[in-house]
Amino acid sequence: MTTHGGLQPADFATADYRSVLRRLTTLDDEAASARAEAVHWYDSRVAAADDAVHGAEEAVDEAKHAVREAQRTLETVDARAAGLWSEYVHKVGPVAERYGRTVPPAAIPRQRSDRDAGDYLDEVATKVKYTAPARPINGGVKLLFVVFGFLGGVAGAIGNQVLRTNGGGAADGTWQDALPVVALLVLLACPVLAVVAAKRVADRRGVGLDAATVATVLITGLVTAGALVALLRTT
Repeated sequence: MTTHGGLQPADFATADYRSVLRRLTTLDDEAASARAEAVHWYDSRVAAADDAVHGAEEAVDEAKHAVREAQRTLETVDARAAGLWSEYVHKVGPVAERYGRTVPPAAIPRQRSDRDAGDYLDEVATKVKYTAPARPINGGVKLLFVVFGFLGGVAGAIGNQVLRTNGGGAADGTWQDALPVVALLVLLACPVLAVVAAKRVADRRGVGLDAATVATVLITGLVTAGALVALLRTT
């Protein structure tokens, strides 16, 4: 006969009743222990699965939040880039068309760094707001303004002479009767156009025309035009 607690199912045929009963009781305890262990393992697996699902849901929420933040950041960067581009186009004019009529597409920097888009936009804003120091109007530029006035006077005198010649001085009621008046307007307008040309040169140098410079161009043009008109009338 086997010892207590060591009875196996193969020994039941030769074992006595009490031994079998004790073994059955032991088996029932072992089965209960196994069931409790199984239930504990199942509960732990369910809890672990719930934790994993909860963690995954939190990760999904964080990812959605990150996507929304990235979209808002993209919209902010695009809006600021468009504003800087508009400011740049307004400042430099048609020169900006070499890059296209709209905001150029974003480019990846050649040298990667920790700088974000805002840092690059700040750098662009600084460059856009930069204004080169004005170059002074030296003697050579002033001489150029005198040449503008002289050429304006020459053009006015020639235009005046051509129009007066075509007018012929006849009062026949045609449009040619107004040519002497138009000739006088041309005589006065050409020196003014010379001032406009001088203004463009001054704008390129970042300075404004003062009253003395404007007077120099106008007086040179008018004196030249008057002298040439008088000379042409005497010949």
